[in-house]
Amino acid sequence: MSAKQNILAKLRTSLTGTTPVPDNFDVELVTEPYTYTPEQRIPQLRKLMEAVHTEIHLTSGEGWPELLAQLLQDRQLPSLLIAPATPHGQRVTQHWAKNPGLPALKAYDRPVEEWKAELFNDTPASLTTTLGAIAATGSLILWPTREEPRLMSLVPPVHFALLKASEIRDNFYQVQQEFEWAQGMPTNALLVSGPSKTADIEQILAYGAHGPKDLVVLILEDQ
Repeated sequence: MSAKQNILAKLRTSLTGTTPVPDNFDVELVTEPYTYTPEQRIPQLRKLMEAVHTEIHLTSGEGWPELLAQLLQDRQLPSLLIAPATPHGQRVTQHWAKNPGLPALKAYDRPVEEWKAELFNDTPASLTTTLGAIAATGSLILWPTREEPRLMSLVPPVHFALLKASEIRDNFYQVQQEFEWAQGMPTNALLVSGPSKTADIEQILAYGAHGPKDLVVLILEDQ
């Protein structure tokens, strides 16, 4: 018997004759302290995200493309990466068509191998949607898709994220229950609480080392 097989055999027999400890998990311990009213969710999320250098803007379902265009111009960003097949990508395309002179739009509509150098070296900003957010931790829930792959939120230095106010949940447990993650974890869900940062080098905090250095969240308030 190999060492590996010997270890596994001991593990399989180690619980023989023992009594399982009852699961006394109390849902209220992970939900009650982190439950908010609808009026509290945006301020709670904003407080935590702004504390880690996330930029938050409140807007509307109608007005966000105009705000997005203004933020791009204020930052003097020459282009924006979008997912043209998504509803929000189509909204951006329509707004840009009516307003000549805005920063150029780039479409993520081909395999990354065909334009990897451009994506990593000449794409200053991107726009993605979110699956929602978690007020208790100040986190966005990103759910990459074939139309809007993960690289869109990880590579460009500035990441603009759309968040519907109605999709801000109270806590992580609520998210797990609502999307039934216990039945099957998603392969590519991301929880993002702010721009990329690290203090690995000389213990000096630096932004943008492993991802976007700026995270800008546009919260679409309910009409």
